[in-house]
Amino acid sequence: MVNDLSRILFLDIETVPLNYQYHSLDPETRDLWDEKMHYQQEQSGLSFEELYSKAGVLAEFAKVICICSGFIHQENGINHFRMKTFSGDDEKQLLQDFSEMLDKKFSGYLLCAHNGKEFDFPFMARRMLINGVALPRHLNLAGKKPWEVSHLDTLELWKFGDRKHFTSLKLLAHLFNLPTPKDDISGKDVARVYYEEKDLERITRYCQKDVITLANLMLRWSQQGIIEESNISFV
Repeated sequence: MVNDLSRILFLDIETVPLNYQYHSLDPETRDLWDEKMHYQQEQSGLSFEELYSKAGVLAEFAKVICICSGFIHQENGINHFRMKTFSGDDEKQLLQDFSEMLDKKFSGYLLCAHNGKEFDFPFMARRMLINGVALPRHLNLAGKKPWEVSHLDTLELWKFGDRKHFTSLKLLAHLFNLPTPKDDISGKDVARVYYEEKDLERITRYCQKDVITLANLMLRWSQQGIIEESNISFV
């Protein structure tokens, strides 16, 4: 898989719709949503309002509320994991802080996420541009050759070239006997927990579990033991 796991920054993001409900969209935005979802509406037979449950994964209609990241380092021959979380209602600030951290502290690292190439990486890049945040080197892909892009995707690695294959992180955690990353809420609950319960801390814990699972998955694939909970630190 990857020889040096200490040069990987594992990450996961959580996103929510900019507007919680379809009926709260202003007329122009609602028309643009309907236009974007026109094909899906025809294929599914669902209304545009029913399709609005997908808004949280579309960067044009959603925002980032949490980015969790972490890296493996060794102390006395034992793997430890250090984590850093950016979360809050101010999307521009958390994207700015994350971007600055990447350029200052992790310029030589690979970014790793599950389905990151299809979701996490492009979503963050789009929201940074929308918010007027300069793209960090890791996400500024203009003019780069495929082998120059410093991204790893555990979903892609598990596909082994099988393009039609999708496997969730939860299933991989089960297959490799890892603590499940989804033992509290699921992705479909995030918007409700954010807007109704206003419990960002709960969402953050959910996000952090994904990142720890990512690191442990790569350790399993490298024939190494997983990180003990006592060896996880937060900064």
